[in-house]
Amino acid sequence: MSEPATPLQIPDYRRYWVARFLAVFATISMVVLLGYQTYDIARADYGMTRPQAAFQLGLLGLVQFVPLLLLTPLAGLAADRFDRRRVVLAANLVDAFIAAALAWMTWQDALTLPIVFALAALHGGARVFNGPALSAIAPNIVPARLLPRAIALGSIAWQAGSVVGPFAGGLMFEHERALPYAVSVVLLVVSGLLIQTIRPVRAKHEGPPVHPFRQMADGFRFVTKERFLLGCITLDLFAVILAGATALLPVYARDILNVGADGLGLMRGAIALGAAVVALYLSFRPLENNVGVKMLWAVVVFGAVTIAFAVSTNFYLSLALLVTLGAADMISVFIRSSLVQLYTPDQMRGRVSSISGLAISASNELGELQSGLAAAIMGTVGAVIFGGVGAIVVTGLWAVIFPELRRARTFAVKYDEAPARRTAQAIEESEPAP
Repeated sequence: MSEPATPLQIPDYRRYWVARFLAVFATISMVVLLGYQTYDIARADYGMTRPQAAFQLGLLGLVQFVPLLLLTPLAGLAADRFDRRRVVLAANLVDAFIAAALAWMTWQDALTLPIVFALAALHGGARVFNGPALSAIAPNIVPARLLPRAIALGSIAWQAGSVVGPFAGGLMFEHERALPYAVSVVLLVVSGLLIQTIRPVRAKHEGPPVHPFRQMADGFRFVTKERFLLGCITLDLFAVILAGATALLPVYARDILNVGADGLGLMRGAIALGAAVVALYLSFRPLENNVGVKMLWAVVVFGAVTIAFAVSTNFYLSLALLVTLGAADMISVFIRSSLVQLYTPDQMRGRVSSISGLAISASNELGELQSGLAAAIMGTVGAVIFGGVGAIVVTGLWAVIFPELRRARTFAVKYDEAPARRTAQAIEESEPAP
């Protein structure tokens, strides 16, 4: 049998792709609308001012981050010790319960801020287990030479769900507020069951059994020793913490651009659309040369577009800027994700993915907290401008502190070499691969 030329020729990968799309459609739709309801409840039911209500969005991010911080070591360990399909199913079922609770309470008009925060915290706990297990499945079901393309296609699934989910959710929400949550319940269950049809996926272990706490420590030690991975992960962490404009989109939708929940869905979808277009392009034409420099410039563009979005008062211009923001972010995400997966031993992928996921989640959730706090102090527009400038400054600093990022030339590796040596080879490449 001839080897597949694309990941989509692999049946397990096709099922993985569809399952990921359905889960993202459901969870992103749910989270976006939860943010809108949080801001709306704070304004309408609690009589808060715009800065006070914006701060509630920051708290919403914080309560999602706390379980991520506490459970990340256990989540990575679970992905490396148990069948990763079962871990994904369990996380999906927890999210399905959350969606069902939101559907019922929204229908009964019983949703309050304490309930919102409690459900958001539970979602943070589910997501911390889902992410490492799901991301670690792809390297086990596709050949290593196809992994960059599989990651790009997986990003398309994520971004497509991020485009369609908020848009469809916003339309359903305007028609019947409980409907998008009910739909999310069905999609999450189907996604979890679909993952179970993939062949069993468990990390390969070599040598004698290692104590669980030792395994967790080994994951952190590996990341801190590999300066290139550490630089990639922390760049995303600090840049996005500062440039967390998406956290304040409900404020723009309700009170600045005056476009409501369906407009919020379009804005979130615009970010994902830009990312999806770039991911589609990269699945056919993956980046080959000067990948480190391109990642750095992508973050700079991300910060600059964030500043432009902050001062825009035209809805269509704002949508165009958000498309560009998503495209720039996708380039950075593609490079970082490819390198993290390619240059990590399989037996450590769950733990390293959980650390990377913690950084991504920290950047998102703590970014929401920073944005909400900054908006309460300097106003919504000032907070977004501050974040964009901060992302550019951080990128410049990281280019100096981690020169390995600038020196990374290519993804090309010799797949017969030990995975732990691949990072060094990629960093030391001074010329593009022929």
